[in-house]
Amino acid sequence: MLPPAQDLLAWYDRHRRALPWRDGSGPPDPYRVWLSEVMLQQTTVAAVGPRYARFLARFPDVHALARAPWEEVAEEWAGLGYYARARNLHAGAKALAARNRFPDTVEDLRAIPGIGPYTAAAVAAIAFSRAVVPTDGNVERVTARVHAEEAPLPGAKKRLDALAQRWMDQDAARARPGDFAQALFDLGATICTPKRAACALCPWHECCAARRQGIQETLPRKAPKAARPTRHGVHFLVEDGAGRILVRRRPERGLLGGMLEVPGTPWRDDTWARAEALTHAPLAGLRWTALRGEAQHGFTHFELRMTLLRARHPGAAPEGCAWMARDAAQAAMPTVMRRLLALLDNEATPAEEARRR
Repeated sequence: MLPPAQDLLAWYDRHRRALPWRDGSGPPDPYRVWLSEVMLQQTTVAAVGPRYARFLARFPDVHALARAPWEEVAEEWAGLGYYARARNLHAGAKALAARNRFPDTVEDLRAIPGIGPYTAAAVAAIAFSRAVVPTDGNVERVTARVHAEEAPLPGAKKRLDALAQRWMDQDAARARPGDFAQALFDLGATICTPKRAACALCPWHECCAARRQGIQETLPRKAPKAARPTRHGVHFLVEDGAGRILVRRRPERGLLGGMLEVPGTPWRDDTWARAEALTHAPLAGLRWTALRGEAQHGFTHFELRMTLLRARHPGAAPEGCAWMARDAAQAAMPTVMRRLLALLDNEATPAEEARRR
């Protein structure tokens, strides 16, 4: 027996979260729905809220985003992580601007570069009232518990998605698919949480098979994760006479594609000997000083540890690099580079070092 869609919608009407992309001022804008869904992937609502508003102020519609150079988009995305999302968003905007309209079905949305199954379903349901359930982590958790589905993720994804789509067999869900999808999101985010689920407050608690069996907080099951390897890198902080730092842009393709970075070695499994690392320095013949400590950052598939060497160079920037004020560089850089530059906070400035000597 399916839990009643009407019960969830009634709960949502009373308890829906106030979020920037749910302004209620009119029909949902597909561009704003799309932007919010892309930003929310792998990022918390609390982190996305202010960045969403700032992004919209700079790129208010899909045409503005399509016209913008990648460097501006990368700068605005800096710090949000998972930078392939920004690249896909930019590519998708160009394709949408060329069409001069937003597709309104899951199938047509999937044809846009960078729009995957979940995002297509979310935009179709919320912006265009298509009868589809977008299955994110919250929806997977609610579905697994309601049905007491014990098969572990990620193998169970197709099974959980199929179970979630069955809610659209109910008239109440089909009448309000966008609200129903967002109700599922809110239920998972505020009631059916990973730990300490508030089952007594859930509109579906009577129908939840996992609650009846007392196994709700063990679901969804997850297959054991393989240990992430550790990679190592050495980066080179070069400062000019005005205190600017040397930066370069990473290759367009690959991890952190097109983002600003402090020049450095490739990231590899083995640690770097100093002499070997210096063969990757952006300038030869400088006097390098090692900063204390190391910066660490976790990517999806590996952990990264970085050390930082520092030198001064009052001349011109080498080919492929540019001088940039440190504050401006940090604002435009991804989190991994910000963590690297944070090593400077415990170091004396070159002027202070000179006074000490």
